[in-house]
Amino acid sequence: MSALVRPTDGRMIGGVCAALARRFGMSARTMRVIFVLSCLLPGPQFLLYIALWILLPTEGKAKPAW
Repeated sequence: MSALVRPTDGRMIGGVCAALARRFGMSARTMRVIFVLSCLLPGPQFLLYIALWILLPTEGKAKPAW
């Protein structure tokens, strides 16, 4: 597993799905599909995405949070 940072390449909006995909060894497209499908379920998915967007450092700018 790699560090949990938002990559500078391959990001669509905030890079959160790309960061999670890189962390867990998946493709970014698969992670995005999982996120969109999870939005069909009740829960705070958008709030979690925004929180990770704010909390995760950008690749190359800061040390990884986790």
